[in-house]
Amino acid sequence: MDIGAFAAKETCLKCTCHDEVYGSRELRALAPNRGTFGFDVIVHVGRALFVRCLGVQEIVDELALRNISISQSEVTFLGKKFIAYLAHAHREAREDIRDAMQKRGGYILHVDGTCEGNSPNLFCGLDEISNLVLDNIKIPSEKKALLIPFFKRLKEQYGKPLALVHDMGKGILAAAGEVFPGTPDFICHFHFLRDIGKDLFGKEYKIVFDRLKKHGIRTALRERTKALEKKIGDNLYALSDFEADFDKGAFEISRIEQVPTIATYALIQWIFDAPSSAAGYGFPFDCPHLAFYQRVKAAHGVLKQIMDILLRNKCKDNKPFYRLWHLLDKVVSDKKLAGAAILMEEKIRVFEELREALRIALPDGKDGLNDDGINDDIFTIESAVKAFRQRVIGDDRLTTNNDYLKMIVQIDKYWEKLFADPITVQTQWGPTEITPQRTNNILERFFRDLKRSGRKKSGSSCLSKMLHALLADTPLVANLKSEKYLNTILGDCKSLEQRFSEIDATQVREYLTNQHNEPLKFSAKIKPLIKQESLPYRLVQLFQQAKNSKSNGHL
Repeated sequence: MDIGAFAAKETCLKCTCHDEVYGSRELRALAPNRGTFGFDVIVHVGRALFVRCLGVQEIVDELALRNISISQSEVTFLGKKFIAYLAHAHREAREDIRDAMQKRGGYILHVDGTCEGNSPNLFCGLDEISNLVLDNIKIPSEKKALLIPFFKRLKEQYGKPLALVHDMGKGILAAAGEVFPGTPDFICHFHFLRDIGKDLFGKEYKIVFDRLKKHGIRTALRERTKALEKKIGDNLYALSDFEADFDKGAFEISRIEQVPTIATYALIQWIFDAPSSAAGYGFPFDCPHLAFYQRVKAAHGVLKQIMDILLRNKCKDNKPFYRLWHLLDKVVSDKKLAGAAILMEEKIRVFEELREALRIALPDGKDGLNDDGINDDIFTIESAVKAFRQRVIGDDRLTTNNDYLKMIVQIDKYWEKLFADPITVQTQWGPTEITPQRTNNILERFFRDLKRSGRKKSGSSCLSKMLHALLADTPLVANLKSEKYLNTILGDCKSLEQRFSEIDATQVREYLTNQHNEPLKFSAKIKPLIKQESLPYRLVQLFQQAKNSKSNGHL
């Protein structure tokens, strides 16, 4: 990068005794064997792509200022080369990483995977204490048979963990139990609550969504909004008067004729603003469709009161209010929708009691998906959940509903995996207590950052192609934020460029070849066949043809 492109003349020497050829060490320190670009360019591209999250064209333009002519495809390839070199440096430093973890008393293994669409599952193992990514794999799904080899590899490389933390996936639970028997194994409180909520009122929520969709209320309200906007026009004076009267708490009689149109418009916007009440946890913690219905119901009741007041005062222009009330009345009069909403609201109140007991994803929480829970004593949390369980069991009104009984069964089933006692470990500084985190957010946040970076670079919200093309060891770049990790993989080297120059380029080429041969969920050639609606009938015809051929002696 200091001088741009150059031509090198290399003198190679051959050992006649061992039949080995020796090239220039100085040249090998600058660029990999048979490589076009130097190690400094590879590292620059890698850091730009994965640490600074620049787009490919941005890197091309940046390198052009350094007299380096490079295409977009070459930048993409150098990014993969960077990951390949980093993966080799990481694997060669495993013993040092393991020793450092043992000096701290061991490691707590968090495992999780991410995928999108029909992409492979990028599955990672991370140490909670050092916050380092330990190993990665790309697999078609989180099945037990696919996870066992990965868990065995982690165990062989880094030893038995102090504890495991993960979500409630059946494959993960089964594989962890087989590879790490006797190891404290805990499930993420956030994932546990999410599964409880989905099971508890998921069917009612679907009814609410389906009934709202059937009524087409959102489309109808949008059309009404456009009509009102056209009527209001650019009358900013009327809008400012409405706002002033609203702040004063009373409407001026002289301006009362302008109020219905603007007030109706404001009510519709308020209904559409229902998602703003969400805390950012996602369903079942946030229920935007139920919140929308609740605002429809509230606006419907308010409109009836307003129209009665205007009728008593003999105000003529009731049309905007009446038209909106008529739209909402169809929804509010839906008994099936109302029944599902009432039952769901009751279940949500019980669910929120459990959230309070577990001290995580609280109804008034502001951290959203980054919520790690209140840092209370685990024994206090366990006691609160016990008390919640007893309240539910002791309430005859609840126990007559099978959904609440299923919730209790779920709590009992995972009780031992919910509450982790502090683990006493021996470190080089003496004995210390370590309490595993109550959530798997450490990996969830990591995957969100990875996807955010992918969206920033690609400009696309769909990351299926990105995850297909991503090398399995790409998550290792997150470790570069740690100075201790960087020093560990560098060893006696002063820079990543120097460290990469010590790695055999042949191994890097083999690594990249193997990564591109990874198995996918199914062959890409079969996709066009699956898309055909006539596939089953075509199969029948093919078998019939085979039968006829057999009778003719052709099969």
